[in-house]
Amino acid sequence: MSSVRTLMVTLSLPRTHGLSLWSPQSSPIGFRSFRRSYVAASSSAFANENREFVIVGGGNAAGYAARTFVEHDMANGRLCIVSKEAYAPYERPALTKAYLFPLDKKPARLPGFHTCVGSGGERQTPDWYKEKGIEMFYEDPVTGIDIEKQTLTTNSGKQLKYGSLIIATGCTASRFPDKIGGNLPGVHYVRDVADADSLISSLEKARKVVVVGGGYIGMEIAAAAVGWKLDTTIIFPEKHLLPRLFTPSLSKRYEELYQENGVKFLKGASIKNLEAGSGGRIAAVKLEDGSAIEADTVIIGIGAKPAVGPFERLGLNTNVGGIQVDGQFRTSAPGIFAIGDVAAFPLKMYDRVARVEHVDHARRSAQHCIKALLSAQTHTYDYLPYFYSRVFEYEGSPRKVWWQFFGDNVGETIEIGNFDPKIATFWVDSGKLKGVLLESGSTEEFELLPKLARGQPSVDKAKLQNASSVEEALNIARTSLQV
Repeated sequence: MSSVRTLMVTLSLPRTHGLSLWSPQSSPIGFRSFRRSYVAASSSAFANENREFVIVGGGNAAGYAARTFVEHDMANGRLCIVSKEAYAPYERPALTKAYLFPLDKKPARLPGFHTCVGSGGERQTPDWYKEKGIEMFYEDPVTGIDIEKQTLTTNSGKQLKYGSLIIATGCTASRFPDKIGGNLPGVHYVRDVADADSLISSLEKARKVVVVGGGYIGMEIAAAAVGWKLDTTIIFPEKHLLPRLFTPSLSKRYEELYQENGVKFLKGASIKNLEAGSGGRIAAVKLEDGSAIEADTVIIGIGAKPAVGPFERLGLNTNVGGIQVDGQFRTSAPGIFAIGDVAAFPLKMYDRVARVEHVDHARRSAQHCIKALLSAQTHTYDYLPYFYSRVFEYEGSPRKVWWQFFGDNVGETIEIGNFDPKIATFWVDSGKLKGVLLESGSTEEFELLPKLARGQPSVDKAKLQNASSVEEALNIARTSLQV
């Protein structure tokens, strides 16, 4: 099975609009080491008062970066955030999980899931940013950059000045073209609160829902649709659910669970176009074989693209997409960094470049970057790939699902357990444990997974294959770690 391939030191000075000194140390992948200074133009020329640090983006990475600035006492009067979002940074995963629950099943709503509650931190509401002296620009995406002059232009025409710039723009949803019905009324993509609100409005009136895509988004949205007791079909071209991670046998377990909840599957299917009814709203999904699936609501979950926007000239990675950075999240331009989903970074433990679209990486990359920017931290980001999903968690659900995966899904697989409720999959390559996925584990068991994936112990495959339970298999792996 193919593996998941999903990347500063400053001289702190008293705050001034006129001078910013930046002195990065040498980079392990060849990024230049230099010091940069600039002389700012008159204050009236720029919309932002806080100019020492500017974050572009309003998602998880931006929220956790802001918290790290505050922890270092470097936010008040110094930090500005400019975002296309209408809200202060929030925990985006909620949008395809609890936010979509029906009203009678206690759905999540803001301000309940502002960052950084997802990791047990403080809820950073709009008032929090005001109290911390952080300047916020909402609903005004950045459309241009002048690297030499260290200025940004926003959609409304504002000019913003920066000393150090942190790009945290995340991703945009991959969309169907207009010519095949990609923007018909009733066709939805979920990347922000407005998208999710629009989908909820459709779900309230829906009878037949079609979810296009068998990955994370498709699985989570289909599970939410079950909570609305709607006729739900998932369509995808692959042979089984989540092929980037799940083995065919593991996918079969989850597919059976969804089918028990009334969800139908059309696997290996290619879509020709989305058809409108007489009123112009989506009415059917037409397949390449000529058949059609009736639908009054369609959700497209076919992946995402890094939101590079006006920052292409910083240097893109042609293999994984996104802005190329080093182990401190420095781009090729002085004083400019990229974090979260948009960054192509060196995945140290597997010696390859990766771009990871996951909330855990968004949080950790933000913290690592800002600590490196504000302190003497010089070690390279050493990320352990981690993915998880939680579905069917609304009130009244007969079975709640929560799995976690750590590591790399390379080599041969060993599956233990009967999914009632636990199941574990181990990836073993050249005798070493490379990755592990666990469904419905205990807190202690879940805490063991990253230790196994990072430790990559040599394991006795025969002994692991003969384990009579998930608990026994995990104990064998734990013992191997201690050898």
